Amino acid sequence: MPGFAPAPRRLASAVATVIVAVVVVAVVLGLRAPTVTQPSVVDGLPHSSQSWLAAQRIASLPGARTEAAVIVYRRDDGRRFSAGELTTLRALSARLVAADESVAPTSRSAGLGPLVLSPDGSVALASIAVSTVPNLNVVTDRILAIRAALASSLPRGIQSAVTGAPAFTADLGQVFHGADHKLLVTTVLVVALLLIVTYRSPLLWLVPLAVVGAADQVSSHVAALLASHVGVRLDGAATGIADVLVFGAGTDYALLLIARYREQLHGVEDRFAAMRTALAKTSGSIVASGTTVTISLATLFLASMAGTRALGLAGVVGIVSAMAMVYFVLPAALALCGRRVFWPLVPRVGDMTRRDGRVFARIAAAVAKRPGVVVAGSLTLLALASVANVGLRQGLSTTQQFTATPESVVGQRILASAFPAGSSVPVVIVVATRSAPAAVAVARAVPGVATVKTAAANATWTELDATSTAAPGSAAAFGVVTSLRSALATVGHARAVVGGESATTLDAERATNRDTWLLVPLVLLVVLAVLLVLLGSLVAPLLLLATVIASFCAALGLAWLVFVHVDHYPALATGVPFYAFLFLVALGVDYNIFLVSRAKQERGPRGAVEGMMTALTSTGGVITSAGVLLAAVFAVLSVLPLIELTQVGVIVGLGVLLDTLLVRTVLVPALAAVLGERFWWPSRRRVDEVA
Repeated sequence: MPGFAPAPRRLASAVATVIVAVVVVAVVLGLRAPTVTQPSVVDGLPHSSQSWLAAQRIASLPGARTEAAVIVYRRDDGRRFSAGELTTLRALSARLVAADESVAPTSRSAGLGPLVLSPDGSVALASIAVSTVPNLNVVTDRILAIRAALASSLPRGIQSAVTGAPAFTADLGQVFHGADHKLLVTTVLVVALLLIVTYRSPLLWLVPLAVVGAADQVSSHVAALLASHVGVRLDGAATGIADVLVFGAGTDYALLLIARYREQLHGVEDRFAAMRTALAKTSGSIVASGTTVTISLATLFLASMAGTRALGLAGVVGIVSAMAMVYFVLPAALALCGRRVFWPLVPRVGDMTRRDGRVFARIAAAVAKRPGVVVAGSLTLLALASVANVGLRQGLSTTQQFTATPESVVGQRILASAFPAGSSVPVVIVVATRSAPAAVAVARAVPGVATVKTAAANATWTELDATSTAAPGSAAAFGVVTSLRSALATVGHARAVVGGESATTLDAERATNRDTWLLVPLVLLVVLAVLLVLLGSLVAPLLLLATVIASFCAALGLAWLVFVHVDHYPALATGVPFYAFLFLVALGVDYNIFLVSRAKQERGPRGAVEGMMTALTSTGGVITSAGVLLAAVFAVLSVLPLIELTQVGVIVGLGVLLDTLLVRTVLVPALAAVLGERFWWPSRRRVDEVA
């Protein structure tokens, strides 16, 4: 096509300028990365929840700008404190209070005074107030300062741990302190390594990595800019997952385009013409895949939890950026680099050696020979893996959220050994002031409540702090919260609401469960609609969607076995199944889209069965590489010491591998072989269509 070569060359030159501009802007922006704060969980709750209402009412009370932190003191040998040691600890607590104007002794932590001794005299508690103004970053800074002061001032033979709600907030914030950088660096290294292994070239991997990296930098700043205009607060979890999505999906799209481009270079001399053909042949798959993921993530805007909406915004911007850069920028970059970018395996015209296709040609032949057996065997494997879901449990307590053991958890365990487990994090009750005495009497009668004391009050509202015998965030604590809400509802004119950390966690779990029941059907409808439009068939989309759901159930079952028997996790974090489902359905269907789109092109000249097997042979290598890469990228989430992200990464990683190696490689081709042309019903075959 020599007559068309100049136009692509001029276009490539123009786009090359855009490449340089985008990369330079991305690098400059990267030097000033957007600041991401860790928002309060209660701020992200639906405004109808009792926890959110309690927080709003408490904001009008005296001392509302502080939260109680608890310092737990214990001797190294576990013996009773002496009178002299207690005097020293009181003086130390006073110095900590005097070190900052925002810190003062308080009785708001379950009615505890500045220093309280356990019944056996082996544990002492000091309760101090930590300022929450202007944001939670201040809480983290103050907790870290207190811990540092204690480390340098404690008498020999005595240990301390800072716990309570502010300490848990600080430790959670520390999980994401520098997390974006750590996660990004690890992701880049994993992607670079896998690209080098895939391409076996010291040069080629740099091109897609640079393009996708620029997309990630641009998307992070665009998301931060949009967030301020749509009322969304980005957090570390949302931006971290968005980075993984950009690198995972963007590199997958790049792999697909580069594989088709290299294939075309074997047939034509003009690299610009080869790229134009490759882009035309893969654009449908890339756009369909990106659209599926984008719309699926966009459904998160309908969630009631603010954190889920933040993930939706960051994810949508990230996927659109990755798709746009791969579609518009990567082709020009590759074409301008020329054939030598593939060195040492430079594709030559007429050289049709395809070593990667030999393995998948054998697999295709085996599947075509006995497709019924392959279908039965594949479904049996998926069903057996899914059986493990029968024993699946959800819900982690506050102390079970971390893969490591932060100081707040250590302090909570020491405290629970000598005091009621809920002493460090009271259940907060806010009632109308005139009904406070009656509410106190009712709350004290609730099973699981150790003490109830008045914390703060004004003419309208009174805050009551209830000490629970259950550990914060545990199932038992949730039971206490539920019982308190039911009992207090009977107090006339009290307008009581129950908040605090355990109540906030309970309300977040309930909101997440409601969001799951709303969004899962929507995601399935989105994926089905995209497949219907792309394939022009009814049977094929339904089968593809069913196989992806089956692989999700199998991945969840396999992951649960790993979590129970290897990691010894007590349960899945709330929301993990939903997020894993979202990513697996939206991303897992990509590989079926890549395969079946190629099969649709091959169907015209070869027929349904041969066309599918030809597609498997042609795309097997690149799709397998893409699947392994995406699974590895999601596994990177485990570098953060938070069980929720680790569990999401493992489930999605296993699911992607199942989709890539089992569902896409053997199950879908076998289904197509069994059904023949019925696989494409009601679409009719066009024999004049050229692959």
